[in-house]
Amino acid sequence: MKIDRLLGLTIYLLNHGKTSAGKLARQFEVSVRTIVRDMDTLSLAGIPVVSAYGADGGYEIMDSFVMNGQTVSGAEYGYIVSALEGLASAYGDKKIEAALEKIQTFRKDRDSTLALDLGAAHENRDTNEMLYLLNHAVQIRHQVAFRYTNSRDEVREIEAEPAGTIYKWYNWYLIAYYPKRQEYCMFKVVRMDELKILDKENEKIHRIREIQKKLEEKEESRNTIQVVMRCKARLKSRCREYLNGRITREYENGDFEFSMTVPEEEQFWYGVLLSFGMDAKVIAPKELIWRMVKQCREVIEIYDVES
Repeated sequence: MKIDRLLGLTIYLLNHGKTSAGKLARQFEVSVRTIVRDMDTLSLAGIPVVSAYGADGGYEIMDSFVMNGQTVSGAEYGYIVSALEGLASAYGDKKIEAALEKIQTFRKDRDSTLALDLGAAHENRDTNEMLYLLNHAVQIRHQVAFRYTNSRDEVREIEAEPAGTIYKWYNWYLIAYYPKRQEYCMFKVVRMDELKILDKENEKIHRIREIQKKLEEKEESRNTIQVVMRCKARLKSRCREYLNGRITREYENGDFEFSMTVPEEEQFWYGVLLSFGMDAKVIAPKELIWRMVKQCREVIEIYDVES
């Protein structure tokens, strides 16, 4: 319906700022001409839409405009509350609890069938203390220093400008600008030691959402490998639970071939494959097969010596 699209356009412009007519047309799956008419309708309705022409042109809504909270339905409030409850279960912070209390007062007729329990994100005490320090550094816009051990067990002294923390891939990460490399990087919090806030302010203003999007684009282009393996029938549920891939072939006895594309240096998927034992056999690539054979032989040798 047009009224829903107009509301959606208003919210989108408030959240994203100046946006071209072409991008809005793609986002709402209509023609550019329709977007132009919609902008005229919003202006007539009293919404201060500003248009700019040229290569950097587009539509935006003046900062002075504020939407009425009643445009959010009971179900939508329910989703917001569920999201905040999930965040509170992952990261204990009085400010999150206070925000949740405020949101809950807006609507009593909460209508959501979703519940998020991210209690698994609660790390050990040291990690939680580091999260508090990191988020405090972000708020006061100060640089941090820490000793970092990467996935290749290389230890480095890092000084960086923190932009925010994110829970991803079952771990907490710091997103920060690393001046030495002149780029944004993600650091796994559990790999940090001797974290401290420096008496140096950030040289830049860091917008976490924009940075996260760029890092995700970079993530898509990092080194990955295609893993193919033959699995016993009893592994189907575990493959679905722990691995992001698909079944490419099934056999009469219930066994199957499973294929997945994974980051080459990530440890999680590799540990899952080893845990499958004799129920799974890697078919490709050959480099992974030899890596697993070599590691298994080394483990056997250790236990043979000790016995």
